[in-house]
Amino acid sequence: MPKRIVSISIGSSKRNSMVEVHVLGETFLLERIGTDGSWERAIQLVRELDGKVEAFGLGGADLYVYAGGRRYTFRDARRVAAAAQKTPMVDGSGLKHTLERRAVRILEGELGWQGKRVLVPSAVDRFGLAEALDEAGAQTLYGDLIFGLGLPIPIYRLSLLQKLGYLFLPLITQLPFQWLYPTGEKQEKQVLDWRQRYFSWAQVVAGDWHFIRRFMPERMEGKVILTNTTTEEDLAFLRARGVAKLITTTPRLEGRSFGTNVMEAFIVALAGRYPLSEADYLRYIEQLQLKPEITELQA
Repeated sequence: MPKRIVSISIGSSKRNSMVEVHVLGETFLLERIGTDGSWERAIQLVRELDGKVEAFGLGGADLYVYAGGRRYTFRDARRVAAAAQKTPMVDGSGLKHTLERRAVRILEGELGWQGKRVLVPSAVDRFGLAEALDEAGAQTLYGDLIFGLGLPIPIYRLSLLQKLGYLFLPLITQLPFQWLYPTGEKQEKQVLDWRQRYFSWAQVVAGDWHFIRRFMPERMEGKVILTNTTTEEDLAFLRARGVAKLITTTPRLEGRSFGTNVMEAFIVALAGRYPLSEADYLRYIEQLQLKPEITELQA
């Protein structure tokens, strides 16, 4: 009997998937169930499956965001997590902090970060990635105010992003999540407006796939996308826009790369305990040989 890991996603049910994985002598069933933007349906699913699966992932929404060493919890996501009384629930933030930071170091030879123009549409949910890009010498535009709040204010200094996070995240995390991030069917819709100019500026666009897809301009010749949670349909979307290269921070399984919430839940199930330390995550990342997967799109 395989160990079952279920990602309950606030995103579209069109992206539902299931794959069986055999690793380290064990069999795991990774499953993603979308609720089309319904928080109540997500809570119901968690209650139905609580204690019957090895670990939950929370997808299509963040439970936690970070600014420096401080962590903030989204009110809506906390309700879903509270429904899991027996089974641990993770949102991928523990793995993002380790896996994506490591991916930046690994990709130095491929991309050469020094001076590279990189757009991160939302950095507070990927602060490890943001810090790693800063340390690597990339010229990074943190687009949290632009893409999260619709304000034409680019941030180029990580220290400023951190200060703004300290100031605003206690309030922002109490707002309805759908005000800040596309959920349900909105994940399938594109928004073409003034924000496309920031994509034109960038050589690399890194971070959350749904933000990237939602605001991506029609022409992206020669650019690199560093993200996760992509399907075969997403690859066709990128090829049609001329994107040169897709890099996912985790390997593709059955034609798609799963979200960090799924992979973190997978590691928790493999470990058989929770919570895990940063050292634990790094050890399993090494054991599983999780590393960026590069797909040349225009070959």
